Amino acid sequence: MSDLLDVFRLDGRVAAVTGAASGIGRAVAEVLAAAGARVVLGDLDLAGARAAAREIEGRGGTALAQRIDVAVREDHEALVALALREWGRLDVMANVAGVPSDGPLADVSEAELDRLLAINVKGTLFGCQAAVRAMAERGGGSIVNVASGAIDLAVPNYGLYALTKAAVVMMSQTLATEVGRHGIRVNVLAPGATLTNFTQRHLRDERGEVDPARLENFLSAMRARSPLGLVGEPIDQAWLVLYLASDASRFCTGQIWRANGGQTMPR
Repeated sequence: MSDLLDVFRLDGRVAAVTGAASGIGRAVAEVLAAAGARVVLGDLDLAGARAAAREIEGRGGTALAQRIDVAVREDHEALVALALREWGRLDVMANVAGVPSDGPLADVSEAELDRLLAINVKGTLFGCQAAVRAMAERGGGSIVNVASGAIDLAVPNYGLYALTKAAVVMMSQTLATEVGRHGIRVNVLAPGATLTNFTQRHLRDERGEVDPARLENFLSAMRARSPLGLVGEPIDQAWLVLYLASDASRFCTGQIWRANGGQTMPR
């Protein structure tokens, strides 16, 4: 190793990222590409994914975009197949795509339950399955699944979302025990409050526009939960994913990683 930071480089490697058109997913794709990886950006918003891919290429990186509905198994297989067809390998899979749900558990409809399970749970599992098949043939890789700080703290009206993210954790840890023999590592990212389109549903007024007063109230509340007095940005999560994707974390698997400003501190 000629330089200590070389261990974080991803030159010659290939990554696939879901939810890559915006927010944490887009930041992850940009950071992995900046570290040298060739990246396939998957999202239901194909125009957004293409725009992100163009931005990566404008900075000298290599990227492709593909539409993916994460609730559909075949779409994950197609995403991985694109990486294999274009570049012959898959080294990193970041399953970032997910959706929120608000409301008391007593009122959850079967349709809403099915929607959250399809996207957050099945969508993560399908991504893992497609990645494992590709990585096992090469003898290694890193899978990063995104959960949430909601797994650590029971909060009214977040129960359905939290239970799907808790399922992601157990899925990931069990998978880590099953695929380690192939050299595949599986870890979980559990973000704290991070400003993305995901959180903007709390900030919009009746016209659908971000209300400055609501934004400031939200920021104040989130800062108050952090000993650092900070609210996260997508890049804060992306840097942690880079660590988990790189050889710097070669001895790390089956763990929950929290970039959350200290909002929760589980033992």
